[in-house]
Amino acid sequence: MQVLLPHTDAINKQLLYCNSLTEYSRRKTITVQVGDVPLGSDYPIRVQSMTTVDTMDTLGSVEQCIRMIETGCEYVRITAPSVKEAQNLDNIRKELRLRGYTTPLVADIHFTPNAAELAARIVEKVRINPGNYADRKRFEHIDYTDASYAAELERIRDKFLPLIRICKEYGTAMRIGTNHGSLSDRILSRYGDTPAGMVESALEFLRICEDENYYNIVLSMKSSNTQVMVEAYRLLAQRLNEEGLKPYPLHLGVTEAGEAEDGRIKSAVGIGTLLEDGLGDTVRVSLTEDPEFEAPVASALIQRYTHRAEKSQPIPSVETYPIDPFQYTRRKTHEVANFGGLNVPRVIADYSQIAVADHEQLRPIGHFYLPVPDKWRMNDLGADYVYTGSRPVPFMLPNGLKEIQDYALWQSAADQVHKFPLWTPASFLAAHQQTAALHPTLNFVKLTLSDWTPELATVLKQTQQVVLIAATDNEHALADMRRLYVELINQQITCPVVSLRSFPHTQGDSLQLYAATDLGGLLIDGLGDGVWLSTDQLPELAHDEQLATAGRYNSLAFGILQAARTRMSKTEYISCPSCGRTLFDLQETTATIRKRTDHLKGVKIGIMGCIVNGPGEMADADYGYVGIGKDKIALYRGQQVIKKSVPAGRAVDELIELIREDGRWLEPETVLNEEVAQ
Repeated sequence: MQVLLPHTDAINKQLLYCNSLTEYSRRKTITVQVGDVPLGSDYPIRVQSMTTVDTMDTLGSVEQCIRMIETGCEYVRITAPSVKEAQNLDNIRKELRLRGYTTPLVADIHFTPNAAELAARIVEKVRINPGNYADRKRFEHIDYTDASYAAELERIRDKFLPLIRICKEYGTAMRIGTNHGSLSDRILSRYGDTPAGMVESALEFLRICEDENYYNIVLSMKSSNTQVMVEAYRLLAQRLNEEGLKPYPLHLGVTEAGEAEDGRIKSAVGIGTLLEDGLGDTVRVSLTEDPEFEAPVASALIQRYTHRAEKSQPIPSVETYPIDPFQYTRRKTHEVANFGGLNVPRVIADYSQIAVADHEQLRPIGHFYLPVPDKWRMNDLGADYVYTGSRPVPFMLPNGLKEIQDYALWQSAADQVHKFPLWTPASFLAAHQQTAALHPTLNFVKLTLSDWTPELATVLKQTQQVVLIAATDNEHALADMRRLYVELINQQITCPVVSLRSFPHTQGDSLQLYAATDLGGLLIDGLGDGVWLSTDQLPELAHDEQLATAGRYNSLAFGILQAARTRMSKTEYISCPSCGRTLFDLQETTATIRKRTDHLKGVKIGIMGCIVNGPGEMADADYGYVGIGKDKIALYRGQQVIKKSVPAGRAVDELIELIREDGRWLEPETVLNEEVAQ
């Protein structure tokens, strides 16, 4: 298919952040030497993680480093919050070398330039945060003149130069790692809480390095908000290009992603989207779990691109990208039933290969029939539509669930009003010739990019009651579906679109990563009015396993929407992955808070191990639980501390009381929870 798009230099300029939107192509970078494991586009994308043991525990740190290395870690990061921890890096490094492990070590620095300067003489790389390396955050707005701002930059230069010179002398690499939640008051005052501010924060430090002819640098733009994270990395690549700066390697990560499936989905939405763009040279997945569980997730994300270019089918190029990749804007659509317009994205569950016999079999997709009092209930993960194909449901569905049938079955159905047809492009065009043949309010048309024709475009412009189902069998799935969305935008076709991806049920743990990348990456760019996950292998399974699989795909769909910040259906936990600074058992505490609050739909709770990952790193959390000392917790409303030095034993109860005071607490629905558990 050959499609020519209108040419606009202003929009084409946006493509400087990546090589191509339709052909997988990794961004070219300089090489950064990190010990004996070089980093950059001439080498494989590297995997890294961070220890959680107290840095002063030498043997504990060494043992954990070894576990991380043996699960695939190519760089190991260790916190050095003060000089004493920086000094102990030498003991950790020596013990690892004695045991035959030469993996480069990275010192993680916040607030303490003297610790960074010491660590740079010991380890292969140091990470600094420009938001707090030479600044103290007081959440104050300051009106800077150009002169006073320039004076601040000179002050920063004076504090930063010693580290640069030590790194040059010792051959130590450096990561300038911006975090969305810990931008300095100075940056916030001038640029706001924006991706542009994140980028400028790093560039200020980078320009000082370049003035000193120091280039052994990696850059990162992390956030717990996947939209902000993706926009910031893209903007960074763009700005490096525009300013003629060197193309430095990028370290990818979503901060405070959380735990279990939610943490993996959120990481994949952010990291996977950028890998699709060809961005990224090293990956760290931040989970609230032991660090040896992080490297395999990062490896699974990376390995998908090893042979992407060879395996993909060609996609027509994009001459003009009509989407701003640096700022979220949802594609403009007209409303069809409850799709498009101002509606949240919808979820379609696939039961086309399942013989549904009774009400109980809708439980996996969030709909529960209660014989007494003869009512349906729906939880927060209740699917909006169920596709039954040629296997119609033999009973009346609850009001919150609508049925989609293959058009051939629908045409002969007794009830053509409350069921909705799924057409092929050919059958839809034929039915369009007879207006009465279409459903009067809602029709679904499933198509791929190769199905696109001028005739179909013309009919879609004339027909208001259509929702498209965008599917693909291309290995480069996100780009293939995105190309179809681009065509719709350029043709000014505003019908809603649901993105459909099919994966085998044997996909294993990579299912959530691949699905989150392909569907989440589209949502990040404002593309998609719904998601549909399916598999064509259900007949191989027993009936109970078929239902369990359908439930897993349904839960995953809602998780992707939440991670992309497009539909909040459950409580969101912004929990850091722990490190040697953590002042309480982060995994146990996160599990406790989740158990008590996971029914609070849409509430965002930050759980931070120390003040470094405190009010700033929580970014847009509604409430915060932050370690400030041994068994002492500070509770936050937004970024404002409400209660200080709360004993850890009472802190969860007091967090709940704070939520209750704000009128956001709801008692768990005991009956429904019991029904779900059965």
